[in-house]
Amino acid sequence: MPKSRIRKKSDYTPPPTATAVKLSSGRSWIAPLMLALFLVGLVWIVVYYVTNSSWPIHHIGNWNIVIGFVFIAGGFGVSTQWK
Repeated sequence: MPKSRIRKKSDYTPPPTATAVKLSSGRSWIAPLMLALFLVGLVWIVVYYVTNSSWPIHHIGNWNIVIGFVFIAGGFGVSTQWK
């Protein structure tokens, strides 16, 4: 029985190189702001506990904890915009 012809596949040629796309979104301020909000919130709460509620704002009492957590929550809110 005669052997059939074998089809030769064409050699792979890679597509032409495309120009590089720059992914800069112009949001370089988000990461430092996020970290700053985290740190301010943490420092606010730590200072409140270390000074036995006499600092940062003595008159509002335990609301100082809420203020610290608001800063931390703001940091999480800003982190959703980070790319």
